[in-house]
Amino acid sequence: MEVAVASPEYHRIRDIIASRRNTSGRPVNIEKFRANMESTARGLPPGVDGTMVDADGVTAELQAVSDAAKEKLVIYFHGGGYIGGSIASHRNLTGHLALQSNLRVLSVEYRLAPEHPHPAPVEDAVTTYQWALSQGYQAADIVLAGDSAGGGLTAGCLVSLREQQLPLPAAGVLISPWLDMSLSGDSMVTNDDNDASISAISMPRTRELFVTEDQISDPLASPLEAQLAGLPPLLIHVGDEEVLLSDSQRFTEKATAAGVSVDLQVWPEMFHVWHACVGLFEEATAAIDNIAEFIHQRFEAPNE
Repeated sequence: MEVAVASPEYHRIRDIIASRRNTSGRPVNIEKFRANMESTARGLPPGVDGTMVDADGVTAELQAVSDAAKEKLVIYFHGGGYIGGSIASHRNLTGHLALQSNLRVLSVEYRLAPEHPHPAPVEDAVTTYQWALSQGYQAADIVLAGDSAGGGLTAGCLVSLREQQLPLPAAGVLISPWLDMSLSGDSMVTNDDNDASISAISMPRTRELFVTEDQISDPLASPLEAQLAGLPPLLIHVGDEEVLLSDSQRFTEKATAAGVSVDLQVWPEMFHVWHACVGLFEEATAAIDNIAEFIHQRFEAPNE
């Protein structure tokens, strides 16, 4: 990570996002929330083609450049608080990951709450992974990745795969992950005035649509509560202004203590999932490049 001072282009986008930040504790208007996410959608970048697939009942899109390695696969879980987001809303991010890594990316349309609350997303994540194995991909040639809720889903899927004694993928990539349903991290308070994207006061309203009170500590919903020993190497990206910063820090401490290799990168000034703005400012492109480099390193040495 070489970027130390945020670019003017970054600050322009940050100001726009901050102006739309939800600071209300009112119940979530699902239709409006989802429409807002879709309204920012951009298509796949030039040179990347997408093919819709049925992954044993889970809708997904295989995105790749023409000469992408056919035996390698990144399975990607979009963000959106488990209540929104889609393949379409994340095509810019996932498409650039496919472009900049020269790898196949499978973007997954897992079921959303409140229609399909926990544990539906993790069930779909595991199903998609097992489908990839059935298609001939080797576990050592697969990486799981995701942002925000999708970052938490990535961690939850890895925990579930380990519990089911299935072969684990080469690595996991967590972008600004939501890992703690209790919302108890210090940064929920200390960064609430700094975060341009998420207001701590709004998060319980999102959570209540996804989990019941007695599911808050379920390790598959709150991977911070899980036993983490045996997970594959992880890369975590998070901005130092995020309310979810403490999720990544505490998860890293716990995973490292359990013997898991974790590369936690706290990017200065960055807002929640700045990667989604790839093509608009240099820090987003640099972040995708960093992820691509990590994935290739893990594919080259998956057993280290």
